[in-house]
Amino acid sequence: MSRSGHRGEDETLIEMTLTDDISVLSDFRSPDSAGDESNGALKDNSSITDSELPGNSEGLSSTESTFLISNHQRIDKNEQSKDSVFFRDGIRRIDFILSYTEETGKEAEKKAERRKDYELNLQKSGLELETEDKKESENGKTYFIKIHAPWEVLTTYAEVLNIKMPIKADDLTEESGNLLKNVLKPFRLPHEVMYPEPDYFTAPFQKGKQELFRIEDREQFFTPSIRNRIVYYILSRCHYGDEEGKKKFGIKRLLSNGSYLDAFPLHDSQYCKKTDEKNCERYTLYTHWAKFTHFYKEQPLDLIRKYYGEKIGIYFAWLGFYTEMLFYAAVVGFFCFLYGCITMDDSISSKEICDPNIGGQIIMCPLCDKRCEFWRLNTTCEPSQYSHMFDNVATLFFAIFMGIWVTLFLEFWKRRQARLEYEWDLVDFEEEQQQLQLRPEYESKCTEKKKNPVTQEMEPYLPPSSKAVRFCFSGATVLFWIALIIASIIAIIVYRLWVYAAFASIMENNQTLAPVSNLLTPQLATSVTASVLNFITIMILNFLYERVAIWITDMEVPRTHLEYENRLTMKMFLFQFVNYYSSCFYVAFFKGKFVGYPADYTYLFGQWRNEECDPAGCLIELTTQLTIVMAGKQIWGNIQEAFVPWTWNWLKRRKARNHPENLYNRWEQDGDLQNFGSLGLFYEYLEMVVQFGFITLFVASFPLAPLLALLNNILEIRVDAWKLTTLFKRPVAAKAHSIGVWQEILNSIAILSVVTNAFIVAFTSDMIPRLVYYYAYTQDTDTPMSGYINSSLSVFNVADFKEQSMPTENDMNVVSCRYRDYRYPPGHEKEYKTTMQYWHILAAKMAFIIIMEHVVFLFKFFVAWLIPDVSSEVKARVKREKFLTQKILHEYELEMLKEKLCNKSQPLSNDKEFIATKGKVELSASM
Repeated sequence: MSRSGHRGEDETLIEMTLTDDISVLSDFRSPDSAGDESNGALKDNSSITDSELPGNSEGLSSTESTFLISNHQRIDKNEQSKDSVFFRDGIRRIDFILSYTEETGKEAEKKAERRKDYELNLQKSGLELETEDKKESENGKTYFIKIHAPWEVLTTYAEVLNIKMPIKADDLTEESGNLLKNVLKPFRLPHEVMYPEPDYFTAPFQKGKQELFRIEDREQFFTPSIRNRIVYYILSRCHYGDEEGKKKFGIKRLLSNGSYLDAFPLHDSQYCKKTDEKNCERYTLYTHWAKFTHFYKEQPLDLIRKYYGEKIGIYFAWLGFYTEMLFYAAVVGFFCFLYGCITMDDSISSKEICDPNIGGQIIMCPLCDKRCEFWRLNTTCEPSQYSHMFDNVATLFFAIFMGIWVTLFLEFWKRRQARLEYEWDLVDFEEEQQQLQLRPEYESKCTEKKKNPVTQEMEPYLPPSSKAVRFCFSGATVLFWIALIIASIIAIIVYRLWVYAAFASIMENNQTLAPVSNLLTPQLATSVTASVLNFITIMILNFLYERVAIWITDMEVPRTHLEYENRLTMKMFLFQFVNYYSSCFYVAFFKGKFVGYPADYTYLFGQWRNEECDPAGCLIELTTQLTIVMAGKQIWGNIQEAFVPWTWNWLKRRKARNHPENLYNRWEQDGDLQNFGSLGLFYEYLEMVVQFGFITLFVASFPLAPLLALLNNILEIRVDAWKLTTLFKRPVAAKAHSIGVWQEILNSIAILSVVTNAFIVAFTSDMIPRLVYYYAYTQDTDTPMSGYINSSLSVFNVADFKEQSMPTENDMNVVSCRYRDYRYPPGHEKEYKTTMQYWHILAAKMAFIIIMEHVVFLFKFFVAWLIPDVSSEVKARVKREKFLTQKILHEYELEMLKEKLCNKSQPLSNDKEFIATKGKVELSASM
């Protein structure tokens, strides 16, 4: 909690001017929670009444109002550090900044009137304002309004928002050092950076019981993040007049209609150097967290939470924990890949394909109609060798391991999250509280009202008929875009089918490509170009759909901020799931599975013949597809996250160089930074969850995927830290006790990954057919896998080709060719019918899927049962803190009652009250 200091002697403005029973700061209607006010942009009219606004009180006298209004004046420029975060008096801290420019015209007059009413009501709510004249700004056009929340406002709203603060009594002990800490010392940060505040027991703040709390310095008691959260709470609810017969309120609407240009809390210093402030937390975060040279260091999570709030802190805690767990998956995946590289020369299948006397003598049927020619099997020698690196026994082991790893990751994260809930005072913070807070957009668009069964108050609601129409339109829009993605995938498939013949004819007799002809086959060229084209299509569709998803979510008019985030999350993830993974699903589960055979090929739309897999299998193509899409997305994401905002800030800084440095103040420097936005964390989570899908859903095809993700995340943590500390305005602090709906999405991906990896091993890789041949069909006990390639290829009589499939050229005078399937040869009584080996392999595949799924699922459920979500230590500390808090409150009540009885001669009823209160304390102690 807050560091100890010395109590200040100066009284605040409100304490000097307002009486003890002033209604401005005491007659608040307490809301039910302290949720995050950060979603969406207010665009429509509001119908909220004065009584619904905590900060909209009419209790000031004319004298008091005049005094407060006179305090809001434009200050001439005095000598002051350009990095100062205080008012001109050097005492009152700037908690928030509003900026605007003066305009001319009828609309400008309306904006000025809105600002005047709004600022007057802010002052009536107890906030103190100070304006920097436009002459003092670097462009000579912008006014900056500095806002300060005095002690009375902070204590009032701390109770309203149920903010937990440190209490005086606790029995916490320092953790003793151990050997592991000494071993990990090179990876640790200094103690004062990791733990910026002492650890205290906390309790919800109560304005009337301030003696219970560690208030040693009023200026330091509430951290800047708590202060800006309280101020933003007031800003978002303060009204500014009536328009069209409706009450208008909230800073979001004023920003959307252009009355103000910006609203943001200040950073406490420059990121690159310290100021005169005692605690330059931004500088500390940049020095110890955001620099890329500290990539191997732990994250200062407590300092991140203190500076940016719990919502951003929990994201970086999750990202750091995810990256730590990826290390173990990356090590195992690397050794599985290394095993494939070492045993590549021992693969009998690859040797037979490359052998001129075996693969060189096998003539394969054309891979496309008419334009493609017959080809020899040994032309795919090198791709078959590379395929073995990913398609071997280690693939099976790694698929099972990842099923176990993802379970351990999710279960241990729950424990880590529970510990953070306790350490960050979020144990009693419930999402249900946020459900009782209506979004301003919801209140403005809903004209009808009904009684809330919980609060028993009248509040706006959306009629079922209107809600049904909005949901139907929203659902139809989402389905249309998903259909658009499927259409784009079909277009890519058609491209693959059409371009393969072109690549085959170009590479057939091209001497220029002769040096790389063994490596760059028509199949590989088609796969790579199609993957790149698919990635470009994904990025374009993603860019367009993001805007559509926000638009249709706004149109649905969600009731609460939590509901808004959840709906947008589900829409975006559903789209991203189909957009990013559909091409991988096609290669893994559809390509080469519905080809038919040479006498009866299957055609897409009756025109394009379905693709066939390489004789070594489709796994190498799935690996190629996964690598290009996953790596491309990560590279593009980092460029988009860091380079674009850096470019905008650089352009703004160039404009500012024409002005004297002493005019470029702290609020102007921050004003030139980019807005983090209410959906800033949403995109960060979405990026990581999509990556999580890549490394779990298709990891059996690419054991190096966790290693690539690990390297990306090590960079991602520092990129996110760097852009937050250097490129973006300071976000408004917000609370969150978990990663929210993303936890359920991760659980769903984890369950689906077991199924997809089982199917990849069974149907995409050659693992099961090789095992069936090894145990049931081998003819050589000394080398059981010899003859496997010949066994997996069926014979076809060229004369049986249909006219549309017959190749136009047959220079080798081929009479019969081979194709990948298990069918009887020409002349057999079951000519071209599937053999018994085909059914044995199919049965083995299905048995493998069932066994693998059951084994992994049983282990998942066992581990989930074995590992409790909350450790026994955390449970004990939570109970201890609740007990101690209850005891302190009872003792406080007892002391107050004793003083009351001593000062006044109370009747017997008070003695009974005293005995009852004392009994409560004794009962609490016995617990």
